[in-house]
Amino acid sequence: MEKIKFKTTINASKEKVWDVLFGVDSYPKWTAVFAEGSQVETDWKKGSRAIFGDGKGNGMLAVIHENIPYQYLSIKHIGEIKDGEETLHNWGESFENYTLNEKEGQTELLIDMDIIKEWTEYFKETWPKALVKVKEIAER
Repeated sequence: MEKIKFKTTINASKEKVWDVLFGVDSYPKWTAVFAEGSQVETDWKKGSRAIFGDGKGNGMLAVIHENIPYQYLSIKHIGEIKDGEETLHNWGESFENYTLNEKEGQTELLIDMDIIKEWTEYFKETWPKALVKVKEIAER
């Protein structure tokens, strides 16, 4: 596993940024850069299951590891879905973390993620595009 990190500063409150990241309507808009038709099935509560799908029967399985509203969300990836079939994996400490810090009306959003080597380049290329979308939506 490799840890990768991404950061951006957004001219919006941490509540607004949080709502963009995890809102029912806004989540598919910014995650479309990862997969067109992207969607999530979860209530975002600690311990809840989460299915991150592409709308075509493929995606990732996860558990919400921690949720401190408007500050920190941690997702533990536990498997994948291919053609509608779920397969659990033992990836060890495979976390995707969102940390929000507000200062003087701006929010610093930090993403850190444990990733297997074969996906590193994809995420290094795609996360910055996703953060641009989050910023655009939150600053409207």
